[in-house]
Amino acid sequence: MKAWANTPQHYGIIAIVLHWAMAVLLIVLTVLGLYMVRLPDAGYDTEKITLILVHKAIGMVALVFVLLRLVWRLCSDLPQLAAGLPQWQQVTARFVHLLFYALLFSLPFTGWVMSSAGGYPVSFFGWFNVPDITELDERLFQESIVVHRWLGYALVVLFALHAGAALHHHWSLRDDTLRRMMPGA
Repeated sequence: MKAWANTPQHYGIIAIVLHWAMAVLLIVLTVLGLYMVRLPDAGYDTEKITLILVHKAIGMVALVFVLLRLVWRLCSDLPQLAAGLPQWQQVTARFVHLLFYALLFSLPFTGWVMSSAGGYPVSFFGWFNVPDITELDERLFQESIVVHRWLGYALVVLFALHAGAALHHHWSLRDDTLRRMMPGA
């Protein structure tokens, strides 16, 4: 089997690169999002506007990456979970991954809806604007802000749970769960 493909024992390089690229994107988006919302709204704070534009552009990159991940996952073998896991942990692991996909689609989508409803274009790093997906709608704009924020908090909790479980498997259970997602392991 080629190194780029998943095997029953290990993730291939494509899955690994997509996984770690998404992890970096999510950390950047989370830190950026938490920082920028604390900046004042009054006036024309260019730092906040710049950060919002960057956040939206990176969010669209994350949406593309999650689409690529989903296609790769559907077209590739999925490595088996670590041997000897209780049934509840197997179900939890698969459920957490499904929640990740749901959040990774919902977050950029709600941000896109928010921008469209508020009349703020989503620019892809100044190269082009992503088409609006809704008309101007102040109520939808305000509701999208709340939904986007809470989905972001949910993602942080899920991310911590996922990372904590991987470290628990690596350090306490001493199985190969984390190593299977490491390049060259």
